[in-house]
Amino acid sequence: MNVAAAFTSQADAILRRTVQAAGGAPGVVAMATDRQGTFYEGAAGVRTLGQPQPMTTDSVMAIFSTTKALTGTALMQLVEEGRLTLQDEAARYVPEIAQIEVLDGWEADGRPRTRAPRRAITVADLLLHTAGFSYEFFSHDDLKFRTARGIPSVVSSSFDGIRTVLLHDPGERWSYGVNIDWVGRIVEALRGQRLGDVMKERIFDPLGMVDIGFTMSESMRARRVTMHDRAMDGRLTPLPDFTLPQPPAMDMGGHGLYATVGEYIKFIRMLLNDGTGPHGRVLRAETVEFMARNGLPAGLRSGGWITSIPSLSNEGEFFPSVPKTWAYTFQVNEEQTPSGRPAGSLMWAGLANLFYWIDRKNGVGGYWGSQILPFQDVSSYAGFVDFETALYASLRG
Repeated sequence: MNVAAAFTSQADAILRRTVQAAGGAPGVVAMATDRQGTFYEGAAGVRTLGQPQPMTTDSVMAIFSTTKALTGTALMQLVEEGRLTLQDEAARYVPEIAQIEVLDGWEADGRPRTRAPRRAITVADLLLHTAGFSYEFFSHDDLKFRTARGIPSVVSSSFDGIRTVLLHDPGERWSYGVNIDWVGRIVEALRGQRLGDVMKERIFDPLGMVDIGFTMSESMRARRVTMHDRAMDGRLTPLPDFTLPQPPAMDMGGHGLYATVGEYIKFIRMLLNDGTGPHGRVLRAETVEFMARNGLPAGLRSGGWITSIPSLSNEGEFFPSVPKTWAYTFQVNEEQTPSGRPAGSLMWAGLANLFYWIDRKNGVGGYWGSQILPFQDVSSYAGFVDFETALYASLRG
């Protein structure tokens, strides 16, 4: 595929506008790939607001929930090997999950009431976010429960941080939360290794991914982008000491990786190529096809989110007019998006305003990276949508 030079010019302009406009992002990196290779890579702005060091395409970011698809891949490799099925009860591999109960209300003194779930959580429930888990920043009840029980934040990168509560019975609804961290524990239990070691051996090395890991190398640390906070008045403040625990007590399959955008693009390209990477096959073609299909029970949809911690996330939804479902482990737009992404494409995002999409129909995908809280930032998210829109406009010629 030959992408017109006009796209490169437009993409560069979008990145510049994103960082130069009043209230713009401090710095962004964006890349796009087809099945053959990366055809656009750009960076604009700085790694730290107020500091001269420019953002570069090899800058390292906390990629948060864009970690999830990699953990899903590690799990599906086990399915391919016949080590488990998606219908298996999760407690068969992580017994501790059987202790998690359903929130059943609150006592007058603020203590939570809980009950046993009506059925066991399956591996599929975890991959599809139908188990009942949430995140403390997307649920007032989860936050209140954690506070009442003294459960640490999920960003503590500890097992205790995911041993929280179910907001509903398994299979009842789509609720986005710590499910994929449990999936990572299942992978560890079956492989007998830390999740990061499993990923390195079975995903990173076959794809030639180097600058990625739950613990940053010294080289990665030297290129780390500073996290920034956007206040309610729009002002940005650098948070130079904000990092996920290094090394983490637990490799968090739901959010824990650090990486460059270029390394993630290699993963996207593998999925565009039906599971094949430059150094061998990561997944079977039929597995990739399965992972890209909606897995939710009839009547369930993947939608938006509220915020219970406004400093971490705004309320929102991606393309609210477009019906969306959930695959293994991506959101699927069931109709074409206003940006031009065709129905059946895959996408997801990370808390610090990182966004990607995978369009297997046209054989293209992209990743937009920044380090800003709260989520769905007014500047960075808008830049991502403009970037994707420009690409599809160029494809239409």
